[in-house]
Amino acid sequence: MGRKVVAARLGRADLPDTAFPHLTLVRQADVEDVLWQALRKRGVPVDWGVEFRRLEPEAADGLLRAELHTARGLEQHRCRFLAGCDGQSSTVRGVLGARWRGGPYPVEAVLADLELDGSLDPGLLHAAVGTAGLAFLFALGEGASWRMLATRPAAPQPGAHYGQLGPPVPAEEVVRLVRASGLEAAVREVRWSAQVPLQHRIAGTFGSTTVFLAGDAAHAHSPAGGQGMNNGILDALSLGWRLGFVAQAGRQLPELLGSYGQERRLAARRVLALTHVIFFGEASPHPAARAIRALLPLCAPLLPLVLRRRWLTSKGIRLLAQPFVRYRRSPISVDGTPRAGSWPRPGDRLPDGPATVDGRKVRLHGLTAVPGIHIFLERDAGPDVAAAVTAADARQAPLLHVHRLTSHPGSGLVAVRPDGHIGFRCAAADVHQLRDWLRLVGALGTEPAIRRRDALSLMVPKRGY
Repeated sequence: MGRKVVAARLGRADLPDTAFPHLTLVRQADVEDVLWQALRKRGVPVDWGVEFRRLEPEAADGLLRAELHTARGLEQHRCRFLAGCDGQSSTVRGVLGARWRGGPYPVEAVLADLELDGSLDPGLLHAAVGTAGLAFLFALGEGASWRMLATRPAAPQPGAHYGQLGPPVPAEEVVRLVRASGLEAAVREVRWSAQVPLQHRIAGTFGSTTVFLAGDAAHAHSPAGGQGMNNGILDALSLGWRLGFVAQAGRQLPELLGSYGQERRLAARRVLALTHVIFFGEASPHPAARAIRALLPLCAPLLPLVLRRRWLTSKGIRLLAQPFVRYRRSPISVDGTPRAGSWPRPGDRLPDGPATVDGRKVRLHGLTAVPGIHIFLERDAGPDVAAAVTAADARQAPLLHVHRLTSHPGSGLVAVRPDGHIGFRCAAADVHQLRDWLRLVGALGTEPAIRRRDALSLMVPKRGY
C-alpha cells in the first residue's frame, strides 16, 4: 500500500469536568522523583534494593512477620498489613496463592536511548505504524536526547521476567528498527537499550484481610495507551486510604478492606481489555491486525481532519483517562433515601467543576485535594448538619472536611472518598444515614454501633454500571 506521512497536532480537548483538558507527556522517572520527594518531605524513608523473601505465620500478637533481605542482611519486620507491590514476578502473590491468569504476547518491546541525525522535531511525538508493528520516537530519553519504543515478534521465553528490562539489544538491531519505521532519522549513537517481554495477566485475588496486591503484582498488560503506571498509582491510592482509615479507627473494618479487591480487580480487568484491543491493532502479528495496518496509508490523509473535530478527539482522550473505572457495586458505595439525582452515582468519580463556598470561587477538585473525606452540603441543607457530622473523637476529626456549596441549590449532601470517588449521596441532609456510612468506612467511631442488619441494608448491590 506504500507509506504516507502526515502531521497531526492535538490541542485542547473539550473535557468539561477537568481543569486540565489536554494531553501531557511526562517521563515515568519524573513522576517517580516527584513522589519520592513528597515522601521525603513527610519524613517517610524509601529503602532501595530490598527483597521480600517470605511471610511467617501470624504471631500471637496478631501481627505479620515479613522476612526481608537488605544490604544489612536478613531482617524481620512485624506489621499489621502487607502490600505486595513487587512487580510481575511477585513473591507476595505466591504467598496469597493467587492464580496468575493470562499469557505472554507473541510480541516484545524494545526500548533504547538514542542520539539521532535528521529533521525530527523534538517537540513532537513521532509514531510509525506498519504491518510489522509500531515505533515511537520522542525527545524524553533519560540517557540520551531521544527515546525509542518499538515492537518486534518474539517467541515465548520460559522463565522470562515479563514486564522488566531484559538484556541489551544489539546496536544494529536498534538501527534496523529505526530504519524500518520510515521515520526521517538516522541513529548516530545507541546509549542504552533493553528488550522487554510482554504479557497480559491478572491475579485471581488482590487480597482481602491483611495481605494485598497492587500494581504490576496484581495485573500486567502491554504499554499500549500508557495505562500501566496510572493503574498502579490508582491501586496504591485505593488501598492506601483504606489502610489509613483502619489504622486510625483502631478496629477491624472487613467491608472496607474487602472492597479494595472487589473494586480494583474489576477496574484492572477493564483496563486490561482496553490495552489488549489497542495493542492488537498496533503490534499484533495476527493476519487480521496486519491487514488493518496495511490499510492505514489510505486513511492517513484523513487523520488531521479527524483530529480537528474536538468532540471526537475528546472521546479518545477521555478513554485514556479511564472513565469506565467506577465502583457502583462496591459495598461502600451507598445511595441514601431519597436519592440525590443531581450528583453522580456512588462509586463514580467526582467530576471537577466550579463552585462557590463562603463567597469564594473554587473548583471541586481543589477542595478535595486535602486528604480525607469531603462532605458537600447543598445550599439549603440544615445549619446543624456540619456540627453533627464532625462530632467525632480527636483521632478521626481530621479525616472529615465539610463544605457548604452555596452555588448548588438543594438540601442534600454527598460524601467524596479520599480517592475522588463518591461514596454516599442523599437528597436530604440525613445525618443518621451519613454517619452510618462514615462508620462503615471507619471515619467515625462505633457508638452508636452500626448493627449487622443495618450494614447489610447499606450494601445491597446495585444493578448496572
